[in-house]
Amino acid sequence: MSALAWCRRLAVWLVVGTCLAALAVGLLIPRLAGATPYTILTGSMTPNLPPATMVVIRPADTGDISTGDVITYQLKSGQPEVVTHRVVQVRSDLTGRVEWQTKGDANNVPDAVWVRQEQVRGELWYAVPWLGHVTRWLTSAQREQLIQIVAGLLLAYATFTFARPMLIGNQRRRPARAQDPEPESIPEEVAA
Repeated sequence: MSALAWCRRLAVWLVVGTCLAALAVGLLIPRLAGATPYTILTGSMTPNLPPATMVVIRPADTGDISTGDVITYQLKSGQPEVVTHRVVQVRSDLTGRVEWQTKGDANNVPDAVWVRQEQVRGELWYAVPWLGHVTRWLTSAQREQLIQIVAGLLLAYATFTFARPMLIGNQRRRPARAQDPEPESIPEEVAA
């Protein structure tokens, strides 16, 4: 195999591997674990979680959330808009229910409204920089279609890669050699 062919093959496998890793980290692992991926849209959590970072939030027992944890919570109970900020203070209200004060890492002051238990969606499990760009540019329906298309293409490529040797046989193709020209026949001298 030539060096150029080897480099091409390596490049293809790197691209395929990167796509598979991104799909696994961004979609497969969260779904299997019951977690939810979100995209950081603002700079309130820089430098740790800059915009376009995909954060994966796993459900958390609210009794385990403490100062320093990063949580994702609804701005208003029952509403879809969420915020991901760091817990800076924990308190109990008059009824004994726990509440958290949060603050963006880049913000100068804590958030004005304390977070109640029913607003908490979960705590930060892991984050992947730049992967959030994909989710910012696409709607959820488009993301789902893209996932299906990419998964189908990767499956087709894998099938082709494994089936190709069976289709063409395990014979290596050898370049055709130029036929040696037949020597010109030399006429025999006739004895006189």
